[in-house]
Amino acid sequence: MTPQNTSNAYSPEKFQNAEQLWFWFLYSRSVQNGFARNANAATRRACELLDVETLVTKLYLAGDLTDEQLSVMKKFGDRRRAPHQYIWAENRAAALWRGAMETIGAAAKQRGWIE
Repeated sequence: MTPQNTSNAYSPEKFQNAEQLWFWFLYSRSVQNGFARNANAATRRACELLDVETLVTKLYLAGDLTDEQLSVMKKFGDRRRAPHQYIWAENRAAALWRGAMETIGAAAKQRGWIE
């Protein structure tokens, strides 16, 4: 008997980090709302949009994410880039972003969404 490949061709793809998860979430929401075209609908992910929304909501309600962090996540998520710590005007936003991504990353890794 030959060993079989245990990876399924249709197995969900995990994210590399919290930033990738967040940008996927925002982009997918814009596709869902008709604001962008879906270039890669065939890629299955380890979670659904509602899962990410629920996770962020739970983290916020638990006090793990602040209003300021959510504001930075939305602002720079819409720009499709993270704030840069070496740009003076974005220095504070970069610190808030890093904290938020660490929080989301830890929770998403626990759920098996991040490699």
